[in-house]
Amino acid sequence: MTELYAIGIFLAVLFLLLGTGVWVGLALMGVAWVGMELFTTRPVGDTMITTIWASSSSWTLTALPLFIWMGEILYRTRLSEDMFKGLSPWLARLPGGLVHTNIVSCTVFAAVSGSSAATLTTVGKMAIPELRARNYPEKMVIGTLAGAATLGLMIPPSLALIVYGVTVNESITKLFFAGVFPGLILASMFMAYVAIVSFTSKDWNPTIERGMSFGEKVRNSKFLAPVFALIAVVIGSMYLGYATATEAAAIGVIGSLLLALTQGSLTMASFQASLMGAMRTSAMIALILAGAAFLKLSMGFTGLPRALADGIAAMELGRFQLLMALLVFYIILGMFLDGISAVVLTMAIVEPMVREAGIDLIWFGIFVVVVVEMAQITPPIGFNLFVLQGMTRHEMGYITKAALPMFLIMVLMVFVLIWFPQIATWLPENLRQNAN
Repeated sequence: MTELYAIGIFLAVLFLLLGTGVWVGLALMGVAWVGMELFTTRPVGDTMITTIWASSSSWTLTALPLFIWMGEILYRTRLSEDMFKGLSPWLARLPGGLVHTNIVSCTVFAAVSGSSAATLTTVGKMAIPELRARNYPEKMVIGTLAGAATLGLMIPPSLALIVYGVTVNESITKLFFAGVFPGLILASMFMAYVAIVSFTSKDWNPTIERGMSFGEKVRNSKFLAPVFALIAVVIGSMYLGYATATEAAAIGVIGSLLLALTQGSLTMASFQASLMGAMRTSAMIALILAGAAFLKLSMGFTGLPRALADGIAAMELGRFQLLMALLVFYIILGMFLDGISAVVLTMAIVEPMVREAGIDLIWFGIFVVVVVEMAQITPPIGFNLFVLQGMTRHEMGYITKAALPMFLIMVLMVFVLIWFPQIATWLPENLRQNAN
């Protein structure tokens, strides 16, 4: 009974604070404060200060602002334009044509950005005008951008995986490599969908591109060399054991600054803008993490997570049933919260359930990220939908319908992960063996 009373108090205070427009991080701290006052006799102020400092001074967390800064620097370069020039000759003759550049460009940029919004904005500002000029179906252009941009949350360096790893105290490097194959498979599923639609849709009548010789394609590929070199250095340094996630992030920042410098896009104004952009995003995420750490401690004193985990165990739900319940739970939550907020808000309760069920936390991180990706294109709060609305001036309903097939493909990807968990676990396990 006490646990039900605690749940009611927590939810009531949380929705009250979020409904008044309070920042998510402060709302979490407010809920934790009320919980501490009602259910413990510990000094709340001292406990809050100690918990916030401990969560904010984590060395692992250092990778977060560095990867954000790397993405901010690259956002201000000609990277998207160069990727389109380098990729379009190779993709133009595939079934679906240049729509594939949306997906492949998002996949590539995700590997140097880590942010869904940055990926969408960077690729979209170049791809949308180019594909419109070539008469590709508008819904397909918008839908593939909305879906493929979410790969920024999965393909390393993923900000969502860093936040998840810090929250559940798992290796960031292992989580990064767990996301590689699922991210590539999801991108391939998007491309397969585009190819199928190109054969079956009556509206598919784009302008045919002039074919290039193999030599011309190779020469155009020079535009891809800098970004692929940056990916190889950042990801390769971690896989080969030369750098931790934080050190790889620092290497990525230096590489992105050099890339911007060679392109002539590194000015004092762009440098300052990238710093301020990274600072704002990092501060927002750090505040959410601090609030989540305090809430986790507060809930621990009430015994709520343990009671819920025991309750789930008593229900004797199978692994699949639990995952289906969490899938529906996160989809509903994603309608109202952004992905990172949803992860940190729920882990205090979900983590004990997952551990009790014997689910690998590295694998579960990828499961959560796929579901959180759906939140990016789920109304009414789906952030990618708002970004696309600003870029295309379409109604929200139109953009939502365009993104719906990508949402369904992500649901299918969840089942692929459940049926074939090795997709996410093989590379981290292999990494562990190499380390030994």
